[in-house]
Amino acid sequence: MLQEIQDILLLQKREIDLRMNELYIERHTTLELQNDLIKVIVGPRRAGKSFFALHYLQQIGSFGYVNFDDEKLTEVKNYDEIISAMNLVYNHPKYVLFDEIQNLPKWELFTNRLQRQGYNLIITGSNSHLLSKDLATHLTGRHVLRTIFPFSFQEYLKIENKELTTQEIQAKLALYLINGGFPEPLMKNIGRKDYLETLFNAIIYKDIVKRYRIRRPKEIEDLAYYLISNVSCEFSFHSLTRVSKIKSSHTIQKYLSYLEESYILFSISRFSYKVKEQVSSNKKMYCIDNGFIHAKAFSSSPDVGKLYENLIACVLKKEETKGTCSVYYWKNPQREEVDFVVKKGTSVEQLIQVCYNPKNIETKNREIRALIKAGKEVHCSRLLMITEDMEGSEETEWFGEKATIHYVPLWKWLMKNNY
Repeated sequence: MLQEIQDILLLQKREIDLRMNELYIERHTTLELQNDLIKVIVGPRRAGKSFFALHYLQQIGSFGYVNFDDEKLTEVKNYDEIISAMNLVYNHPKYVLFDEIQNLPKWELFTNRLQRQGYNLIITGSNSHLLSKDLATHLTGRHVLRTIFPFSFQEYLKIENKELTTQEIQAKLALYLINGGFPEPLMKNIGRKDYLETLFNAIIYKDIVKRYRIRRPKEIEDLAYYLISNVSCEFSFHSLTRVSKIKSSHTIQKYLSYLEESYILFSISRFSYKVKEQVSSNKKMYCIDNGFIHAKAFSSSPDVGKLYENLIACVLKKEETKGTCSVYYWKNPQREEVDFVVKKGTSVEQLIQVCYNPKNIETKNREIRALIKAGKEVHCSRLLMITEDMEGSEETEWFGEKATIHYVPLWKWLMKNNY
């Protein structure tokens, strides 16, 4: 068995040797290698987690690598054989990268033991719940967490490797809005739509159906298709039973948790100062990358306004994972709505309304009215409307309520990446 494991690791080593010659796009996060904490990198499949880790390890010069996306490795009973094979292939490395570690049974005990033995570990995984649950139980205080998402717009622009004009940036945004930011089809000559369809199916069937032993896989696949086709729409567990073949709210809730844990979708809650009301209210669902929407959604002609909103939701979700803010949406009994409520600490930092084309007066007034009402209710005066090309500020008044509305084009907001 040791020889078989060694052969697998040798083939994996050849793969990473080839990868190290590929162009690397610097990510907007860092990794401190000098401390002995376990470095945990989570995020969607194929978002660039291992390449990010390999880039940092390359600075050291010598490290070991094991990818547990190989079924033969996850079937190994004696984990010491994996370490023995790795030591033979990599000459007893101090630094080790374990890829897709969640596939290995009792991985948390294994990594804990190796850390105590003096190994400096980096581990990656594509299941947020599985990793966070085990990290909290077994690695409390002994790990540092980083989340890697598909390319941000700024990272996407780095592929050009040159300074771009405003017109060129806007043209790139039009492509990014549809193609999304998964690195591989952008960096290589790979058919994007086929790539994303294959990736989506791998996540559904390998990371969810197989892991959780789902007996009717078509149900969760259809549910994912429906939600991706209806990003930014409100839903409840009960409402989803009416539009799907799944008649149990409990099963719907379970499937949604799997989809979120595997980084296909994520939800935001309705804002309320009352926790009970916040929990019981409808949620909104968004997709982790716009490329999935274009590749998998039912509609053949994309709704640009929805793509704008989903992209902004992804940016805010990244900030939320850093712990810098909490993100909600706002809606009142009159069904007036604000797309995003950004909360920092105990206070609301900003309200964000997405309006692709505010040139329609009726649409613009509706969005402004909701912003002003929400601002008054949550005690927030920073009111922002993200548009296609409108920029500036204007003083406005609605039924005696005065406010300043700030307008910014999406491309500028993405380039600043602040709110």
